[in-house]
Amino acid sequence: MTDKVEQSKPHTDSKPKDDGPRPANKRGVARLAAVQALYQMDVGGAPLSDVVSEFTAFRLGKELDGEQYRDADEQWFKDIVKGVVTDQKFLDPFIHTALSEGWPLKRIDSLLRAILRSGGFELLRRKDVPARVIISEYIDVAKAFFQEDEPGLVNGVLDRLAHDLRNSEFVAPDVQPDEAGTGEA
Repeated sequence: MTDKVEQSKPHTDSKPKDDGPRPANKRGVARLAAVQALYQMDVGGAPLSDVVSEFTAFRLGKELDGEQYRDADEQWFKDIVKGVVTDQKFLDPFIHTALSEGWPLKRIDSLLRAILRSGGFELLRRKDVPARVIISEYIDVAKAFFQEDEPGLVNGVLDRLAHDLRNSEFVAPDVQPDEAGTGEA
């Protein structure tokens, strides 16, 4: 697994492909880099400060091994990585409840765990970003790494977390549930 993916490289095509990830803006690149950093920490056991320093000094918006990385929102990147590490003891059990029975989070691929943790963190702590935007962004991150069922899994898990954490964003404004919760006024 390399730390470079198509989304973080400059795009030369004038139109993005319909089946692949969309070109990322600075926050999108920051999300992608945060997932890569969390993966690196999980697999290699590198400390948070070392990984954040490496990414900010040598990757975000920099050239590495002849490849020019897209510019990223450095603060967004740091907030996600540090936030996931800080909130991981809360996030992991919460994500686990959104997974299918018999699929504990520890059984999920390390990269996929990093995507789910990052998306879960943003849903939990970044109320300034609509839940649907967060879900869409992390589906794109998943598409940058995976071609099979994983983007669908990211969609399902983050959607469930979003409904649990931010249900008000998914309730139609003119429908007010009655006291019994039936939705009839």
